[in-house]
Amino acid sequence: MSSTMTAAYVPALGPAEEIRVGELPVPVPHPDEVLVTVESVAVDRVDTLVRSGAYRTEVPLPLILGRDLVGTVLEVGHAVHGFRPGDRVWSNSLGHDGRQGSFAQYAVVPAERLYHLPDHVDPRLAVAVAHSAATAYLAWFVHAKLRPAQTVLVGGGGGNVGTSAIELAARAGATVIATARPDDHERCTAAGAAAVLDYRAPDLAMAIRTHAPKGVDVVWDTSGHQPHEISAEVVRPGGKILVTAVRDGSGPVPLAELYTRDVSIHGFVISLASVRDLTSAAALINRMLLEERLSARIIDELPLAFAADAHRQMEAGDLRGRLLLHPWAREGEEVWTGRPS
Repeated sequence: MSSTMTAAYVPALGPAEEIRVGELPVPVPHPDEVLVTVESVAVDRVDTLVRSGAYRTEVPLPLILGRDLVGTVLEVGHAVHGFRPGDRVWSNSLGHDGRQGSFAQYAVVPAERLYHLPDHVDPRLAVAVAHSAATAYLAWFVHAKLRPAQTVLVGGGGGNVGTSAIELAARAGATVIATARPDDHERCTAAGAAAVLDYRAPDLAMAIRTHAPKGVDVVWDTSGHQPHEISAEVVRPGGKILVTAVRDGSGPVPLAELYTRDVSIHGFVISLASVRDLTSAAALINRMLLEERLSARIIDELPLAFAADAHRQMEAGDLRGRLLLHPWAREGEEVWTGRPS
């Protein structure tokens, strides 16, 4: 094993042009850490926010990018229990809060943030849903306290997080109303949505009310594009609105209409999730992977050399699905292995 590895990193926070792909020392695990040979990583929107400095968090410099990985245990620290060399594993909380990222041939992962990959599960699918499904778990079960038979509204149902949100809520026994662009309606239905509406419909609130006459128990616009007035109009008294994204054009928040009906707003980011909640999310994700109830739209798979291009595409909003990078693939090699059904 070489003492160096190929990694995608930034010497300083800034634009995607700061990203370098080159040799860095192979990290040495601390007693409570695991050294993982990285097979695949997923590109997340939050990666670009950390890299640019828009999301303030402790970062070591140079910073290896990336949150998610799937790979194989190579070495374990002497205080680690439950993992051994050769184990197939995944993680989804690297690259922030003082931890180096996953965009490298090797990564050290705190044992408490590492999870076993179930046998016979496609590792590409696992890394593709690692971030979005964990976010959905936090939304429904930590912040919304979702109960069976409740009705939820998922805005942006065709996106990465939106699809996972539908899948987890449907599995929990909730009735899911989703909004999405028309070419994503079939995808939302397959994920478990009972009704799918065009998010651009001029009478969207009325259409939602048709499917939920008494109002929606939980509103979660995963895209951040839905006007706040619509959320306020369709949420039932005593209901909840989850906020994980905000875009221009969503308009003012009608606070008077919300507080006078006991509606609560819960904002959260996965970056602040506790280890305990992430572990619980991982357990459900593994169960749903085995049940074949999680899906991902993988749009491309590239060598690590394309990390800067991947970040530029993410920031431009050109990605409608998951982009995976493979740290061991060489530029010019064919790494595409086909889209999952």
